Amino acid sequence: MFPDMERGNGGIRIFSDKEINTIKVIECLKSSGMPIKSIKEFLLWCKEGDASLHKRRDIFYNRLAEVQKQIKLLETTANMLKYKCWYYDTAISAGTEDFVKNMPASEIPEDVRDYKI
Repeated sequence: MFPDMERGNGGIRIFSDKEINTIKVIECLKSSGMPIKSIKEFLLWCKEGDASLHKRRDIFYNRLAEVQKQIKLLETTANMLKYKCWYYDTAISAGTEDFVKNMPASEIPEDVRDYKI
Protein backbone atom coordinates (compact mmCIF):
# COMPACT_ATOMS: atom_id res chain seq x y z
CA MET A 1 0.00 0.00 0.00
CA PHE A 2 2.98 2.28 0.49
CA PRO A 3 5.38 1.55 -2.38
CA ASP A 4 7.34 4.78 -1.91
CA MET A 5 7.80 4.38 1.83
CA GLU A 6 11.12 5.47 3.22
CA ARG A 7 13.27 2.82 4.85
CA GLY A 8 15.94 3.20 7.47
CA ASN A 9 18.90 1.03 8.37
CA GLY A 10 18.24 -2.65 7.91
CA GLY A 11 15.23 -1.98 5.67
CA ILE A 12 12.99 -0.92 8.56
CA ARG A 13 10.01 1.11 7.35
CA ILE A 14 9.81 4.71 8.46
CA PHE A 15 6.21 5.86 8.76
CA SER A 16 5.59 9.54 8.16
CA ASP A 17 2.49 11.38 9.37
CA LYS A 18 1.02 10.85 5.90
CA GLU A 19 1.28 7.05 6.15
CA ILE A 20 -0.01 7.04 9.72
CA ASN A 21 -3.01 9.14 8.69
CA THR A 22 -3.63 6.84 5.72
CA ILE A 23 -3.59 3.84 8.07
CA LYS A 24 -6.13 5.60 10.33
CA VAL A 25 -8.44 6.17 7.34
CA ILE A 26 -8.03 2.54 6.28
CA GLU A 27 -8.89 1.38 9.81
CA CYS A 28 -11.94 3.66 9.83
CA LEU A 29 -13.21 2.37 6.50
CA LYS A 30 -12.50 -1.23 7.47
CA SER A 31 -14.30 -0.92 10.82
CA SER A 32 -17.28 0.59 8.96
CA GLY A 33 -17.58 -2.68 7.06
CA MET A 34 -16.01 -1.59 3.81
CA PRO A 35 -14.37 -4.47 1.90
CA ILE A 36 -10.58 -4.35 1.40
CA LYS A 37 -11.06 -4.29 -2.39
CA SER A 38 -13.08 -1.06 -2.08
CA ILE A 39 -10.52 0.44 0.29
CA LYS A 40 -7.78 -0.24 -2.26
CA GLU A 41 -9.92 1.43 -4.91
CA PHE A 42 -10.33 4.44 -2.62
CA LEU A 43 -6.55 4.65 -2.18
CA LEU A 44 -6.12 4.63 -5.96
CA TRP A 45 -8.63 7.48 -6.20
CA CYS A 46 -6.58 9.42 -3.65
CA LYS A 47 -3.61 9.21 -6.00
CA GLU A 48 -5.76 10.68 -8.80
CA GLY A 49 -6.03 13.93 -6.86
CA ASP A 50 -8.84 16.42 -7.38
CA ALA A 51 -10.39 14.46 -10.26
CA SER A 52 -11.75 11.94 -7.75
CA LEU A 53 -12.90 14.29 -4.98
CA HIS A 54 -16.60 13.59 -5.56
CA LYS A 55 -16.12 9.81 -5.58
CA ARG A 56 -14.08 9.93 -2.38
CA ARG A 57 -16.59 12.17 -0.65
CA ASP A 58 -19.44 9.85 -1.69
CA ILE A 59 -17.66 6.90 -0.10
CA PHE A 60 -17.65 8.66 3.26
CA TYR A 61 -21.31 9.65 3.03
CA ASN A 62 -22.19 6.05 2.13
CA ARG A 63 -20.11 4.64 4.97
CA LEU A 64 -21.63 7.14 7.41
CA ALA A 65 -25.14 6.09 6.40
CA GLU A 66 -24.19 2.43 6.81
CA VAL A 67 -22.65 3.00 10.25
CA GLN A 68 -25.73 4.96 11.36
CA LYS A 69 -27.89 1.95 10.35
CA GLN A 70 -25.59 -0.34 12.32
CA ILE A 71 -25.79 1.95 15.35
CA LYS A 72 -29.60 1.92 15.21
CA LEU A 73 -29.62 -1.89 15.07
CA LEU A 74 -27.17 -2.08 17.96
CA GLU A 75 -29.27 0.36 20.02
CA THR A 76 -32.31 -1.87 19.48
CA THR A 77 -30.27 -4.92 20.49
CA ALA A 78 -28.95 -3.12 23.58
CA ASN A 79 -32.48 -2.15 24.61
CA MET A 80 -33.71 -5.72 24.21
CA LEU A 81 -30.81 -6.89 26.34
CA LYS A 82 -31.67 -4.24 28.97
CA TYR A 83 -35.24 -5.54 29.01
CA LYS A 84 -34.06 -9.11 29.52
CA CYS A 85 -31.69 -8.03 32.31
CA TRP A 86 -34.57 -6.25 34.03
CA TYR A 87 -36.83 -9.27 33.38
CA TYR A 88 -34.48 -11.76 35.01
CA ASP A 89 -33.50 -9.43 37.87
CA THR A 90 -37.20 -8.97 38.65
CA ALA A 91 -37.99 -12.69 38.33
CA ILE A 92 -35.09 -13.60 40.60
CA SER A 93 -36.14 -11.00 43.19
CA ALA A 94 -39.72 -12.34 43.13
CA GLY A 95 -38.55 -15.95 43.14
CA THR A 96 -40.53 -16.82 40.01
CA GLU A 97 -40.82 -15.92 36.35
CA ASP A 98 -44.60 -16.00 36.64
CA PHE A 99 -44.44 -12.73 38.57
CA VAL A 100 -42.93 -10.94 35.56
CA LYS A 101 -45.05 -12.77 32.99
CA ASN A 102 -48.24 -11.65 34.73
CA MET A 103 -47.07 -8.10 35.38
CA PRO A 104 -49.17 -5.38 33.74
CA ALA A 105 -47.28 -3.40 31.08
CA SER A 106 -47.73 -0.23 33.12
CA GLU A 107 -45.47 -1.70 35.83
CA ILE A 108 -42.63 -2.44 33.43
CA PRO A 109 -40.11 0.42 33.46
CA GLU A 110 -40.67 2.82 30.57
CA ASP A 111 -37.11 2.61 29.27
CA VAL A 112 -37.49 -1.11 28.54
CA ARG A 113 -41.26 -1.52 28.09
CA ASP A 114 -41.18 -1.27 24.28
CA TYR A 115 -38.59 -4.04 24.07
CA LYS A 116 -40.64 -6.73 25.81
CA ILE A 117 -40.14 -9.96 23.89
